[in-house]
Amino acid sequence: MKKVAIFDIDGTIFRSSLLIEVTEALIQAGIFPSHAKKLYHDAYRNWLDRKDTYHKYIWGVIEAFDTHIQGVDHDIFQKIAEDVVSFHQNRVYRYTRDLVKELRKKNYHIIAISNSPKELVDAFCRAYGFDKSYGRIYEVNKKGKFTGGVLHLDLVSDKAKLLRHAATREGFSLKGSVGVGDSEADIPFLKLVERPICFNPNGKLYRYARRVRWEVAVERKDVIYHLHQA
Repeated sequence: MKKVAIFDIDGTIFRSSLLIEVTEALIQAGIFPSHAKKLYHDAYRNWLDRKDTYHKYIWGVIEAFDTHIQGVDHDIFQKIAEDVVSFHQNRVYRYTRDLVKELRKKNYHIIAISNSPKELVDAFCRAYGFDKSYGRIYEVNKKGKFTGGVLHLDLVSDKAKLLRHAATREGFSLKGSVGVGDSEADIPFLKLVERPICFNPNGKLYRYARRVRWEVAVERKDVIYHLHQA
């Protein structure tokens, strides 16, 4: 049975957020109204000025996307999603990019679990040879337009539950498994793997990693630091 490696994508491999980039692209293309930015503009400024958290910023973007995706033609969205991935696909961290390559050579089954729309996650992960990718599935009606609903929301919002589902569906064991995440939202699935790696962790994940002695790696400019937990 193949060993498995599980990666978060946004902020872990990709040096931004696929959802942020596609939301900005949809606004620029006139698919989303320009006032959609109001839902996250202040949160973005506060995060940029280190006055508030990235968590508030990204949830503002999620609100903007979820509010305005209803009625958008899926084919148009797919095209913009592919353009976004094509433009940004090389903007990745060296550490996680090289870790994926290393694990592939060791014949790991490599999967991605993300809360970005599945169309984006699939397109991004194809470029890096992932075996399977899981993302948020937005419902499309018979006319090919988004309804605004999210399918299997209870599953995609819980990465640990999704990992257990994937293990059962794909038939792999978590023995010898590797997991990589960057925020406290990743703790539940990192608990399930044998080698949890906290990469560029936020404060909550870093403090948790120190307490339970998980591996921590930080990439800054062209230097990768490995922090050994005492």
